[in-house]
Parts: sequence; C-alpha cells; structure tokens
Amino acid sequence: MVLADRIYAYSHGVMEGKLAGTDSDAIKKSIVDSIFVSYGARRSEPIKIAMSALLPSAGKFNSTIYFSRKTASADIATFINGSMTRYLDYSDTYLSREALHPSDNIPPILSCADSLGIKGASALKAIKAAYQVVCALSDAVSIRNRGWDHVTYVSISAAAGLAGLLGLDEKRFVNSLNLAVNNNISMRQTRAGELSMWKGCTAADASRNSVFAVLLAREGFTGPAPIFEGEMGFFKQVSGRFELDLKRDRITRTMIKNYPVEYHAMSGVDAALRLRGRIEGKIKEIKVDTFSVAHKIIVEGGEKLRPKTKETADHSLPYMIAYTLLHGAPGLNSYAKRYLSDKRIANLIGMMRFRISKEFDSMYPEYLPIKITVLTDRGAFEEEVRVPKGHFRDPYSWGDLKNKGISILGDEDSVSEIINLGRSIENRYVSELFDVMGNVDPKG
Repeated sequence: MVLADRIYAYSHGVMEGKLAGTDSDAIKKSIVDSIFVSYGARRSEPIKIAMSALLPSAGKFNSTIYFSRKTASADIATFINGSMTRYLDYSDTYLSREALHPSDNIPPILSCADSLGIKGASALKAIKAAYQVVCALSDAVSIRNRGWDHVTYVSISAAAGLAGLLGLDEKRFVNSLNLAVNNNISMRQTRAGELSMWKGCTAADASRNSVFAVLLAREGFTGPAPIFEGEMGFFKQVSGRFELDLKRDRITRTMIKNYPVEYHAMSGVDAALRLRGRIEGKIKEIKVDTFSVAHKIIVEGGEKLRPKTKETADHSLPYMIAYTLLHGAPGLNSYAKRYLSDKRIANLIGMMRFRISKEFDSMYPEYLPIKITVLTDRGAFEEEVRVPKGHFRDPYSWGDLKNKGISILGDEDSVSEIINLGRSIENRYVSELFDVMGNVDPKG
C-alpha cells in the first residue's frame, strides 16, 4: 500500500471513530489558543497588507475572516486567518526531528467547515487527523537540512484533514494529497538570514493551497501519482524514504506557548526570568548552555545577534535572553523598534557565549534544557530549566489558557465566551465560533 493510501485509511478511521476524551480536550485547547493568538495579530502589518491585497473576495464557498464580518473564498480566508494564527509565533508546537506548529492545520479546517455548514464534531476529528499526520511526519524525518521548510508537511496534513472533513472517497482523498503536495514544496530560505514577513505566513499559504487542491479533487480533478514513491516523487526529491507511524498518539504531546517566542527559546526565557531578580553587581559575561537544535535554529547566524525585524527577534535566543533580563517576560510589544535598537540589549548580547551541551542534546526533545550563568563583579548567578510551562510535561490547564487569553484580548467576558464555545464545539456548528469572534471586535 502506497503512503497516500495509508494516510487515507488512517484519516477515514479517525472520521468514522470516536475521539478519546484526552484528545478532544487537547484539540479544543489548541483551537481556543489559536484564536487568542490570532486576535493579537489581527492588526499587524502583514495582515493589513494581505487584507488590502486580497479583499474583497468571493467564491463558490466563502468563509469569515477572524474577528470581523468580512467574508472571502475559503482559500483566501484560510490564508488570512492562518497568517493571523502564526504571525506572532505564539501558537502551539510539536518538537521532534522536525519542529513545527500543528495548529497551522486549524484555520483551513475551520474555514472550510464554516463555509460548508459543518458541525464542530466533524471538525474536531479532522483536526485530529491533520495533527497526527503532521506530527508523524515530524517524527519520521527532518527536511530542513536538505533545504526544505517544515511547512511542506502542512500541505500534506491540511489536505488529509480537509479531505476527511469533506468525506471524500479514497480516490478523491488521494488526489487531494497528490495535488496539495506536488506544487507546494517550500524552501527553507524562509527561515535563513534576516527573516521577513513570510516567515509567519508561509504555513498559511501551504494550507491555502491544500484547500484549493481538495476543492478540485472533490470534483474529480486528478493529480500526479504516486506522489511519495514516484520516480520524481517526494521521497526522491525532498525527504528520502521514510516510514510513517500513524498509530502513536501525539495530540497530548503538542505544547502551548507561554510567551510569543520560538519554542526552543521558552526555557531560556524562564531561566532569564528567574535570574532577573537575583543578579547582583555589574554583568561581565553571560554563559548559555543549550542543545544543538536550538543552537542551529535560534543562535547561529550574525543576524540573531543584531535582529532588525520582529521575525528575526522572536527567533533569536540571544535577543530573548537579553530582553527578559532587562524588561521581564516578553509580550506582544517586545519586538517594537525601540527594543530592536536598544543599546542595552545589544550590549548584553555582546557578553553572551553559547555552548552546545552533549547532555542537553541527549535530553531533547523529551526535555527542553538550558542553563544560563551570569558572571558579575559580585559573583556567579545560575539557573537551569528543563521543562517550561506549557510543555507536555507541564501542560496548560484551561485556567492557564484563560489567563493567556486575557493577556491578549484584555476582555475577560470575550475570553470566557470563546472558551465556553470551544469547550462545547462538538455540539455546535463551527460557524457559531466565527460569530463569537465577530462580536469581540465589532469594528474589525
């Protein structure tokens, strides 16, 4: 059986089966969390540009733009809503051979469910299928060192979730994958050098293309096959051959972010926060012990030492440690120009020395270890953190999620309404969730 057929069999089983209570609760938290972080990004520059460039829009199937009364064709709504979800780098994370954000699959599924009048129970199952596929791909093989970006996997998983949501038969399901994957291989240049707006929007583009592909396949459009095993297919051109384990339950191993920073920096922020109130004297040097993956993604490269954009700064461990030592926990305004040009932050970064720890390498991805040692003229101050809040070993409660929502929306009533609807979404239509979002910010 080729891989596309195996993905169909798995997704079909999820859609026909019953969700475990723990999986259902975790997915609901991820949905609600993705909505909260989307609110924080709704007026960011890339979202304004996208709305100006792409709206008005109308198609055969239309969905609502988050936190507005505006509608667009399902694929355009997916891109705008998905960009909101990812732009702040504040949404959920899965760490393995490839680090990625499973919630990138939520906007396309919610947008299509909204446009087609589908109930929340089906959307929950479709999101589970998409999460399981994208996380299984993450476990199977890393493609970043081959020059490809992890959102390539999102084009596969979003198509699988959407095809399941629409109840496509095996032939149409497989063609959804064929069409979604073939033209959506994303280059890792997105996350190399000084980062651009595209870093926070490229996953939304991958899922937009998946919506486009699934709607075509639904009507009988065919795509190149076998897309994975073919002579010019995914295995030979992108990933190398791998086995995909779809049996392992990965839903409860996804992690909600406690700060709007790249996830590998999360423990670093926690350690810096603990140190902030303890440091005495004038700082002379800062030593940071970390692990190889974190060093590769958020330390290497001169641009990480002097970030000039928000997109680079939230992927810079040096910046986040310096910012936290000076200003406290990072928030939505931590990447303003006044901080990016702050000489005190630059001076602290200049004092940092990074070292890869073999012990920490052996602990990742089960743990997220970091040790920061600050040397001053009055002694040495050290903190080591292995599990940040929100990690699957210290997961978010609904109370934690409510606090995060309030910190972003600033309105406890709106936060509670979104949470209440999210927690009962299996008994509601997905469109009701969009109605609630539309009431949060009536002016859009």
